[in-house]
Amino acid sequence: MAMLLSVISLSCDTSERKSEGEKIIGKSIEASGGENYENAEIDFTFRNRRYKSKRNGDMFRLERIVKDSTGKTTHDVLSNEGLKRFVNSKAVTVPDSMVTRISDGINSVHYFVQVPYVLNSPATIKKLSGEDEVEGEPYYEVEVSFRKEGGGTDHHDKFVYWIHKENFTVDYLAYRFFTNDGGIRFRKAVNPRIVEGIRFVDYQNYKTNELSTPLRDLDTLYEAGKLEFFSDIQTENISVSINKNN
Repeated sequence: MAMLLSVISLSCDTSERKSEGEKIIGKSIEASGGENYENAEIDFTFRNRRYKSKRNGDMFRLERIVKDSTGKTTHDVLSNEGLKRFVNSKAVTVPDSMVTRISDGINSVHYFVQVPYVLNSPATIKKLSGEDEVEGEPYYEVEVSFRKEGGGTDHHDKFVYWIHKENFTVDYLAYRFFTNDGGIRFRKAVNPRIVEGIRFVDYQNYKTNELSTPLRDLDTLYEAGKLEFFSDIQTENISVSINKNN
């Protein structure tokens, strides 16, 4: 079970605890890549699909490229302008009923690859909720929720990030989601590596079927072996290019 903050911290009002959460996330972003994210072009493979992202300040472009067994290539591009799809390099119309599903699928993969940078969004609400030790190391526990405006179709989802108190890396995270009947996941970051100044990790992914479980309790359940291993999440063939002219 997560340890509570000190008496002094508990006496802080909500705005102060939010401020502390923002400061910790800010330090984590700095420790994991900082300004390198701002103008980075990132290319990687996930589950045999190629993904690319490009950022220039507030402008973004997220891509997914899928080649099937027949040789057909589907190239989806999600940007500030919305979603565009190309099949064998020709633009095609995406049915309205599919736009959200495709966009969410693309955004979700890029989101986890670029933690903690993505937590810098104005739509996130960050609050320091506690401190704990996991596998013998000290962590801040930061809860992240989303405002409806700008928070996307999954703005109801809740997250907890375990951020190391000394090096400010995100080493564990948990989240509750509500799509497809909902669920809870706990992830342990593994295989950390630095590519052009940006930190990337893979994950060991666990779940529990007890959907009433508080997210902050998942670290204790993990250490007790009470979570079910769900999947390995591996980001491969990572390359990064930093545009230093901006």
